[in-house]
Amino acid sequence: MKLIILDHDGVINYDSNIITKTPSEWRPIPGSLEAIAHLHQMGYRVVVASNQSCDRKALDMLVFNAINDKMHKTVSRAGGCIDAVFFSPYTNVEKHDYHNSLIMMFEEIAQRFNTNLKDVPVVGDVLRYLKAAASVGAVPTMVLTGKGKKIRAARDLPKSTRVFADLAAVVDALTK
Repeated sequence: MKLIILDHDGVINYDSNIITKTPSEWRPIPGSLEAIAHLHQMGYRVVVASNQSCDRKALDMLVFNAINDKMHKTVSRAGGCIDAVFFSPYTNVEKHDYHNSLIMMFEEIAQRFNTNLKDVPVVGDVLRYLKAAASVGAVPTMVLTGKGKKIRAARDLPKSTRVFADLAAVVDALTK
């Protein structure tokens, strides 16, 4: 099975300094929907792993589901499919380690899809996402959309990190 794990904000849709709080604020990055469609057509299982947490103060489950519903429908109209969406089990008010939260999500994805994450590209635009990917043996894949340009110069990127302009460039490299 071919599997790819994508971050939500900054990879598929525009990232901002504020949390996307309504479906109307969710805007896809140009080329991301077509990239997901191409992955689907090439036999990839596409999973979104978002480290957003859901609680009433920032983003409740109804809104999170509405945003993801819009994402699913938009991707479907482009000819693609997102097989699953995972999110942080913690609320914003709970103290937790984002790195370990991501590792737990990645391990849950491996378990749910009955696969090893070795050689699975995990595409993100923030350092903690890439470090967590490396921690579980996946391939940390950074895009320069979202916060990617700012963290590109980080000295502590995992050594195996692959860097691409955007999700479309990642997909081009994977499907050639």
